[in-house]
Parts: sequence; structure tokens; C-alpha cells
Amino acid sequence: MPAHEGHATRGTTGTNRLRRVDRWIAHLPEFRRAADPLVVDLGYGANGVTTLELEARLRRVRPDVELRGLEIDPDRVARANEQLAETRAGRTTFARDARVSFARGGFEVPLPSGRRPAVIRAFNVLRQYDEEAVAGAWGRMTARLAPGGVLVEGTCDEIGRVCSWVDVAASGEPLRLTISLRLADLERPSIVAERLPKALIHRNVPGERIHDLLVALDREWDRAAPLGTFGATQRWMAAVAALRASGMPVQGGKARWRLGELTVPWETVRPL
Repeated sequence: MPAHEGHATRGTTGTNRLRRVDRWIAHLPEFRRAADPLVVDLGYGANGVTTLELEARLRRVRPDVELRGLEIDPDRVARANEQLAETRAGRTTFARDARVSFARGGFEVPLPSGRRPAVIRAFNVLRQYDEEAVAGAWGRMTARLAPGGVLVEGTCDEIGRVCSWVDVAASGEPLRLTISLRLADLERPSIVAERLPKALIHRNVPGERIHDLLVALDREWDRAAPLGTFGATQRWMAAVAALRASGMPVQGGKARWRLGELTVPWETVRPL
């Protein structure tokens, strides 16, 4: 067995790219109520900026949060630690006392002293893998979670305007799918098909549940077009409300919908 399980990601990263999923993690009960609010950022990419950003956002709701960034590529770990040194010296916009560390690691999620994280974020990590590898990767990562913890695994476009992710329980069972879209210039919600998690991206074909969901969402978006006069947010919220009224088990409420989010139970999109 290799010392670190998995392959290095392509390394694409960028400031503010993961803001949508960061916001999601910050509101998760699994994080807010954690006895030990340790969060792992697995596969953070070419530099550690998204890990530092996640710590900054999470500390607003849990000042005792701790972030551990893991990467297989030793050069990326070295680069992230250089950024951290700059932060400690007060030469970045991040807090000098940011509770962040970086180390080598893969799906085995190595942590000192046998600690188990409340949350693992693995974003844009599984895109390069075959669909058949997803369940094994989920199982390997969730086995490292604290009881009641959650894996947030997903993907987004290069500037973070089109995102989707799956929350996976510590048992390894997927819980829910969330899509999150920038509404201001949205043409059709089904644009997220290009950025679905690996478990679903090849399933957007007739006869599959994820395809049915995206078709229905596009349909309600089109029906709500007259509300575009009042802004894209009002149009989106009307479309999501209509989707729920049609029988789709949409979760959350207006506060989440207003952010461009749509969350459904995993059973709604589980591959056939």
C-alpha cells in the first residue's frame, strides 16, 4: 500500500474559488456542534490559499476551528508552508494566528495523535478518477471522520461560479446533493451538468435521476422567466419553490435558495 493514497490533482486553484462550499460548511450542524472542530482540506492544489480562506470563514462561527491542508505533492506542501510563514509574519491578509497547518497526505487522511476530523473537504479531487473509484475513495475518507462527521466532496468551475457537491456521512452513505450557482448571469441551471461530482457527471442521460432533476429545474426556470424583471434571484427562488411544489423533495428554505443553492436528498439523484 502506498504511503499516500491517490494521485496529485491538476493543482488548479485561485483566490475565492471555493467560497460557495466554504459558506455551506460554515452552516453545517456537523461542523458547528463538533466537539473537536478539526477540518481537513484534502487536495488543496498548487498553493494553500483556499485552505487559509476556509479557516478565515469558519472561525467566524467556531473561533476554535483548526484546518489541516493535505496534498500528495511535496512541492505543494512546501509552497503552502511558505505562504503560512508569510501569514505568521503579517504579510498576508489572513490572521497571523490562523490555526492552519499543511502536510503530505491522500485519501488515508493522516493526522497526528489519532485525531479525527469533523469535516473533510475534498474539492476538484476526484474529477481525474474513474467513476468506479468514487465509492472506494469515499469509504477511505469517511473512515477517518469523527463520529457524526461529514465528507463534502464536489467540484466547481475555475472561478467558483458553478459548483456542486455531495455530503457523505461517516458511515460512507451519501446524504444529499447541493448545486450552487451564481445567479446574476445564469442562462440555464443545467449548466451545472459540466461540474457535477464524479459519481453523477456521467449519469446526466435520459433515464437517470440526475437528468430528471436538471430537466425539471430548467423547466421551472423557463416558466419563471417573467420574474426576471425583478432580478435573477427572484426568478431562481420562484423556480425552486415550484420544483418543491411539484413534489421534488427540495431541502432548506429561502435563506439558502437566495444564495443560488438547491439541495436534494441523495436518493433523489442516486444512479440507477
